[in-house]
Amino acid sequence: MSAPRLEIHLEHLQHNATTMVNRLARQGIKVTGVSKATLGLPEIVRTWVAAGVHSIGESRIESIESLSHCELGVPLLLIRSPMLSQVDRVVAHAAISCNSEAVVLKALAAAAHCQGVRHGVLLMVELGDLREGILAADLEAMVLLTLALPNLLLVGIGTNLGCQNGVAPDEANMGELSRLIEALERRFGIRLEWCSGGNSANLPWLTGGGDPGRINHLRLGEALLLGREPLTRTAIPGLYTDAITLVAEVIESKHKPSRAWGKRHCTSFAKGPVAPQERPDQPMAMRALLALGEQDADPAGLSAPGISIEGASSDHLVVSGAAEALTLGDEQRFQVSYSSLLRAMTSPFVSRCFIGGPA
Repeated sequence: MSAPRLEIHLEHLQHNATTMVNRLARQGIKVTGVSKATLGLPEIVRTWVAAGVHSIGESRIESIESLSHCELGVPLLLIRSPMLSQVDRVVAHAAISCNSEAVVLKALAAAAHCQGVRHGVLLMVELGDLREGILAADLEAMVLLTLALPNLLLVGIGTNLGCQNGVAPDEANMGELSRLIEALERRFGIRLEWCSGGNSANLPWLTGGGDPGRINHLRLGEALLLGREPLTRTAIPGLYTDAITLVAEVIESKHKPSRAWGKRHCTSFAKGPVAPQERPDQPMAMRALLALGEQDADPAGLSAPGISIEGASSDHLVVSGAAEALTLGDEQRFQVSYSSLLRAMTSPFVSRCFIGGPA
């Protein structure tokens, strides 16, 4: 098989999804499987649907358009705020979208009217992480506007934490979300279907005994794909953390000095110049060079037992440690972080190999 490649164990991904769907169902919480890190790969999405996810979340309309032709039988949720230039496509292919701008809501309503459909809206609330969201003081006005637009259906409210500034879900911000939805329901005499508490970053709070209150929906990506929660990268008990691995081939294996020498300046990926090094007698060390680089994956997000990553350029990865055992032509497998997976999926030079299939 060609390298570099992603080896994707579909049965492990189904296990992760089934486990989380069942665990959260006991707390009355439904799961949207967020497939954006995989560019909405149909093989993975179908595996999640077989595992019982409620819906599929994607941040790019292009991925939603592709998935809309797969006859998945579950709603497609656009989890990034719609671009004004794409509202016609959003209404045509996404059942629901996350929103925080009045102008966009009006444009969605106009597009839905023209297409003769009703588009679902999840209003996003800002609770501290400072990415997308309506301030709590402005939420009532946005609900009033949404309810007044006949071609829009207000599905509920939600929030996003952890992604921009690492703010953790806790009793305070999750309790505020529950209080906000209850206040809106009293004010307008309605019952909202979704109270979307966030993403995989919510799991430590929930498993630590957090009271979900009105929260009945989460948007999970990293937990389903990598078996980890994103705030501390801690493995989630009972899940596979190696459902997706990145494989690279060794293109050089040699004993070399352990430090660079000569006058040194910036590299393409370094923050700045470093002090020059003389070439004294230095211990020699085995280093392996792999055909994998910054263009293919985030080197900081790669790990393998006994392997130390010494550095990377656009298309080379230098490793040591267990590299003693690596020879020319060997393959080395790495576990990937979310950022490394995202970049590897995006690289045209990384192939994909599916192993197994949904039970």
